[in-house]
Amino acid sequence: MPVRRQPRTGRPSGAASILWPTGGRHHWSAGQTSDPHTHSSGHLIYAARGVLSVHTPRGTSVVPTNRVAWIPAGVAHHHRAHSATDMRILFLPQSYDRLLPDHPVVLLADDLARELLLTLTGPRSYDTPDPRDRGRLARLRRVLIDELHEALEQPLHIPEPVDDRLQAIARRLRDDPADNTSLPDLGRISGASSRTLSRLLQRELGMTFYQWRTQIRLFHALVLLADGHDITYVAHSCGWANPSGFIAAFTDLIGTTPGRYQHQCRPDPSPAPPAGEPR
Repeated sequence: MPVRRQPRTGRPSGAASILWPTGGRHHWSAGQTSDPHTHSSGHLIYAARGVLSVHTPRGTSVVPTNRVAWIPAGVAHHHRAHSATDMRILFLPQSYDRLLPDHPVVLLADDLARELLLTLTGPRSYDTPDPRDRGRLARLRRVLIDELHEALEQPLHIPEPVDDRLQAIARRLRDDPADNTSLPDLGRISGASSRTLSRLLQRELGMTFYQWRTQIRLFHALVLLADGHDITYVAHSCGWANPSGFIAAFTDLIGTTPGRYQHQCRPDPSPAPPAGEPR
């Protein structure tokens, strides 16, 4: 099975991309991004470590270590690493398309799905010439798709607004996720009433202002946690007055506590549970 190993400029010493017919593995440093592109096959994008964002015409999908992004064939997209990230890509045969959504989504990667993703994008996929492994890997791939077929879409997608007033507010919130300016005050700044902005949010994004701002804040929280910042700092930097409120919001949306998520992002996580959080 042919493999290409590509050193990438601007990357840490020794880091390289490994590409093979059914997948790829990229060690990216914070801030690295790909050019917009498409693929003829649908594929899964997974961060074994770190945080990725996947950008499509529908908006931005956040992919932490307990999620996997699905990009159907032909959909234009690009990726960005927001911390030191071990990105895995798994291309799927066309026959699997009917088992997954026809649009880009983020799906829950439970423990089994995670181990399958790591195996299917690990050395046995590109370093083993034994053809008998192909059948084994194909069976593991089928189990993975069965797992993801049952997984629910996860609310880690930040849609991109079209209205210029919402775009201005989006830029403001991204630049300062701790900004607590109310919707009426943002409306006065952008030249629209809060009622108009609420209607636009429902029509264009399908969510309330509170939900939208929370998603933007949690996106920044994922990045800061992956970079090793402590929970209190992250909570305050993302607009929460106290860590307990942040932990509750994070756990509700992400499905794990900030400490456990941060533990998963470490290159070599130790078995000790995060201090100060429930087991």
